Amino acid sequence: MAYFDVASSAPLHPVARQALQASLDEGWADPARLYREGRRAVLLLDAAREAAAEAVGCRPDELVFTPSGTYAVHSGMSGALAGRRRIGRHAVVSAVEHSSVLHAAAAHEAATGGVVTEVPVDRLGAVSPDAYAGALREDTALACLQSANHEVGTEQPAAAVAEACRSRGVPLLVDAAQSLGWGPVEGAWSLLTGSAHKWGGPPGVGLLAVRKGVRFAPQGPADERESGRAPGFQNIPAIVAAVASLRAVRAEAADEAVRLRALVDRIRARVPELVPDVEVVGDPDRRLPHLVTFSCLYVDGEALLHELDRAEFSVSSGSSCTSSTLTPSHVLRAMGVLSEGNVRISLPLGTPEADVDRFLAVLPSVVSGVRERLGAPDAAAGSAGSAPSLVVNALGKRCPVPVIELAKVFGDVPVGGTVTVLSDDEAARLDIPAWCEMRGQEYVGERPADHGVAYVVRRLS
Repeated sequence: MAYFDVASSAPLHPVARQALQASLDEGWADPARLYREGRRAVLLLDAAREAAAEAVGCRPDELVFTPSGTYAVHSGMSGALAGRRRIGRHAVVSAVEHSSVLHAAAAHEAATGGVVTEVPVDRLGAVSPDAYAGALREDTALACLQSANHEVGTEQPAAAVAEACRSRGVPLLVDAAQSLGWGPVEGAWSLLTGSAHKWGGPPGVGLLAVRKGVRFAPQGPADERESGRAPGFQNIPAIVAAVASLRAVRAEAADEAVRLRALVDRIRARVPELVPDVEVVGDPDRRLPHLVTFSCLYVDGEALLHELDRAEFSVSSGSSCTSSTLTPSHVLRAMGVLSEGNVRISLPLGTPEADVDRFLAVLPSVVSGVRERLGAPDAAAGSAGSAPSLVVNALGKRCPVPVIELAKVFGDVPVGGTVTVLSDDEAARLDIPAWCEMRGQEYVGERPADHGVAYVVRRLS
């Protein structure tokens, strides 16, 4: 089985396994106690903190370990917002942040009546530093920006945004969960979070760095451990293993980044050649070296993932048809790209070239089989249409059916004619304009309709 989903969770690194087993015998005691077993435990904890701080690029007394990366985000945001409540209750985030950031921002709005501004991204998934700086206000208490996107791999201009925030006196929290294994985050950030299971450490360990001078008020009941920022007894063996794996992957990062980037470049180039009607999304250059995402027209994302699993490939997806909410990924929605048939590939360290070659060999037949079962058209629309306009009723039908129905009848209207698609599927708002862009046709727009939305497309060729 080829595991291509380390952006979700990486396999336990061999160094982490060794460190975990070795520290189980020494790190079980309470590090706050003065007897021998406690002193052994605190030595392990202090050594791990120093090594983690070195990897992050901060002082050891600025870094605490948390029960998860999500907890680190929630604790970091709530503490920074509370610490600066006299400044204001305004927060700034990008539209493509991880759900942990967006959920914490929504909780802040609900609890305090504060306002959260979402900075939009371009079609490659990146914010503009100027647009981000323009969202800052006199009452901005906190800004948040990921170092690299978890779904499409696009790197954000974190250093430029950090400088803009610094010049305005606004602390910037950087979610570095996806990038920390590849290297430190450059720039004058104020807070930083990470998650060990993203880089091959054990799950249940996160880290939160808060620079000296940042106003920070930990929320919740007081606790004497981890500077009051992460209550509860520290899982020292897991922490030691997490830091050991971070150091190990960093040692491999330079060479593996070059090798994996070449494999990802091959996927980015070959998939559109092998599979028709595919959109590769994310920045082709400013991106994580191991991650690539593409979307396939006329494909049910859930069916595609199941078929790839049967072919012994573990991949992820942001398609609405793989989600219990039946809404497309907020990242793909913010980028305005095709969401149906979405596949995210994130290669682990050491991925053999043969696995990538086999994936490229298998993918065309898998996509073709899914399309055939859904009754997708084989080719672009014809040219003999005579009806000036048509209406397609796709109400109650989920992605990718509305786009498939559009494609089936598009050749029945002449150049200049229109097709109106009635749909109550949220994904249609992304996928129909994306179909138009891929086909060189005009997306006229949308209007309310009974029980749904009417999407209008005009034929240009």
